[in-house]
Amino acid sequence: MPVYKTRTAFEVARRIKVFLNLEAGAVRNGTPVPGDIGASGDPGREQELERALEDKEREVARLSAKLVAAGNDAPGGRRGNVKPENVIWMLGTARTGSTWLGDMMKNLPGHDLWHEPRVGEFFGFYAYERAAGRKTANFILGPQHREVWLKSMRNFVLDGAEARFPDLEASDYLVIKEPNGSIGAPLLMQAMPESRMVFLIRDPRDVAASALDAASEGGWLQTRMKKSPRVRARVETATSQPNTLVANRARMYLQAVSNSRDAYEAHEGPKVLVRYEELRADTLQTMKRIYSELGILIEERKLARVVKKHAWESIPEDKKGPGKFARKATPGGWREDLTSKQVRIVEETTAPLLKEFYPTG
Repeated sequence: MPVYKTRTAFEVARRIKVFLNLEAGAVRNGTPVPGDIGASGDPGREQELERALEDKEREVARLSAKLVAAGNDAPGGRRGNVKPENVIWMLGTARTGSTWLGDMMKNLPGHDLWHEPRVGEFFGFYAYERAAGRKTANFILGPQHREVWLKSMRNFVLDGAEARFPDLEASDYLVIKEPNGSIGAPLLMQAMPESRMVFLIRDPRDVAASALDAASEGGWLQTRMKKSPRVRARVETATSQPNTLVANRARMYLQAVSNSRDAYEAHEGPKVLVRYEELRADTLQTMKRIYSELGILIEERKLARVVKKHAWESIPEDKKGPGKFARKATPGGWREDLTSKQVRIVEETTAPLLKEFYPTG
């Protein structure tokens, strides 16, 4: 059954319910309903009609509830099925284990996963990259009207989520995995201050090594070359100018992780900082800490089940290794994967973040 999301649809459902109530009341009061067998005065038929009308009432009530739960602008404000306080943002940058963590969270009861909507990239790019020289009131994302477009951003996210997850219960959690949209992390958390945040980071040298492997000859990005000119350019750069790719990845890391760090520090809602290295070293204990700090009660046995299911050891051998999406899972592997020049490029570019999060190297 299609889910309608307009005030008109809600009003139609309400009027249908009113009509059915009136029709049922007319039969119960002994008033014949024109054109219906019940007008014959047959008591048995009238009881049958009453039961049918009650079934229709229940169906309309169910439909009305679904319309409201799907995000109708009904009286009383937003009552959609995706609750802002039950949204869990996963922010940081790519190649940090976000897919692994997202898959584990998705497989927990009462959870679903929105895989990289890139809404943060969309708003963040224009708010930060294109805002220079556009300080006039005419610019749609101008600072003078920040509260206005933050509200629009909020509705944009929630409406998009409700359209994609119509069966999500109001008590369920929606994990939004947004590593590639983390340039907009501060905006996302300002637009949805009651939501929860996972700030996932990894040593930038390992991130660069993973990105280099993915884009190298025979890497998994090769399969996406034909679909995206942007990916094709990355692969060609990796094979002909690997140092350039490492430098680009380091700059992306600096911007995305810096913005995520700023969002994390400013966010007053439930939040947790997670290092890939500790997630890999003791996955179950780290998962317990994540949910404890997010204020979500999950039984340890359920956490243990998803940890075991998604463990590195559970991945088939032909699905992991050099060139695969699941490549190495070895913190510190950059020492073997990067040249001394590439290490220097990453360290110089991301120096402030290395000092803050990985001071011992």
